[in-house]
Amino acid sequence: MELKSILAGLEDLKVKGSLDVDVSKIESNSQNIENGDMFVAIDGFDQDGHKFIPEAIKKGAKVIMAQADKITKKMVKDLPEDVTFILALDTRHAISICVCNYYKNPSKKLKLIGVTGTKGKTTTTFMIKSLLEKQGLKVGLIGTICTYIGDKNLGENSRTTPEALELQELLSKMVKEKCDAVVMEVSSQSLKLGRVDGCEFEIGIFTNFSKDHISAKEHSSMEDYFNSKAKLFKMCKHAFINSDDIYANKLLSLYPECDFKTYGIDNPANMLAKDITVTNTSVDFKVKLSDKNERVKVGIPGRFSVYNALAAISVALRFGVSKENIEEGLLNIRVPGRSELVDNKKELTIMIDYAHTPESLESILTTVKAYTSGKVICVFGCGGDRDSGKRPIMGTIAGTLADYTIITSDNPRTEDPKKIVEQIEEGIKKAKCSYECIVDRKEAIKKAILMANKKDIVLIAGKGHELTQEINGKKFPFDEREIIKEILED
Repeated sequence: MELKSILAGLEDLKVKGSLDVDVSKIESNSQNIENGDMFVAIDGFDQDGHKFIPEAIKKGAKVIMAQADKITKKMVKDLPEDVTFILALDTRHAISICVCNYYKNPSKKLKLIGVTGTKGKTTTTFMIKSLLEKQGLKVGLIGTICTYIGDKNLGENSRTTPEALELQELLSKMVKEKCDAVVMEVSSQSLKLGRVDGCEFEIGIFTNFSKDHISAKEHSSMEDYFNSKAKLFKMCKHAFINSDDIYANKLLSLYPECDFKTYGIDNPANMLAKDITVTNTSVDFKVKLSDKNERVKVGIPGRFSVYNALAAISVALRFGVSKENIEEGLLNIRVPGRSELVDNKKELTIMIDYAHTPESLESILTTVKAYTSGKVICVFGCGGDRDSGKRPIMGTIAGTLADYTIITSDNPRTEDPKKIVEQIEEGIKKAKCSYECIVDRKEAIKKAILMANKKDIVLIAGKGHELTQEINGKKFPFDEREIIKEILED
């Protein structure tokens, strides 16, 4: 594609060299550069791409884009004459726009639905996909667990929202495979780092907002975290937001040009749930579909499932999904690692859930405690290299709500797992409860299962859908479903 076309829509660029250049492809990793490519240098958390400009040129890059505040006059002067050099104010934003142009703006050819919020993104996207497919639409899904094109699973994802290069390639593929709509989890980090810049969203959803992702490599404060999420609604034509979340009202004043509608349980809303009943396998409630209230049953237990379902129903009605398809699509919904009940020959109630924040752990424990006649046995840990402040808080929550807690390792990453466990233990001691610490997660799960009977529930929280455990920067196979099966067979 011609460089002029790739740069369309970008402002305040400074260019040295010709714009009449054909670009083979765009890359931000110098190792992938081939002859005729465009290299965009990005200052990342671990590496500064500007250091690899000479390598990119040596490998055949004919266009280099760099960030203005990272380049000296001498560096520009030393560039080969046959290389076009472009200075941008922000190369993260610039690469997103360039890649949108390179793939001919695929989001404009799809009904793109973006879901943001601290909790509920994954479940809500799966619910929306289920409802739209019941109506006969072909739906793409991009999120924490994996990417789907229709019923085809493209595999596990390394991050919730892909980098711009991967994202636009995926959207382009979904256009080619004739998807009608795409539902995507949009993380705060992706919004902050401009990964979705240039996308046109038909609908945005705000599930809720609470403390999470506050760390050196994520968000510096709650304000930064919220403002990053809020950016989605600058890109949306329509939005559905949770009226029971105090932060939702802030969005109304921040983006008055967006067509906002609300859903909720406790506060007035356009889509209101009433008469809620929770069981150990489902939740059902009344909600207005078309002109009258209908009872809807969701195959995932818990009050939080009502919120996720309301968001999904709001989207479905906008797409013209019938009452019958809404009811059927929600009843049979299953989401890996989200209140996932694991079938087993001992007929024990074992649930895997991704709860990894104080709010999500409190929510799932409150839910299972309400319908469990026996003990609630909770196994959980906290991830390393993430917000350490939540560790003792989660310890107190588990100790207060569970009948027995086993503190263990999650994804320690580069931290000492024993120290993480000790930080959680500081909080659980305040609850004056029954607990123990077993750093080895497999052994912790084994202990929980061996002490359970059929009236109890074993909640294994924190990792959910994940199939690996990250220790010292390396990922090792760790599928909790397989581990449960192995323990019970032994």
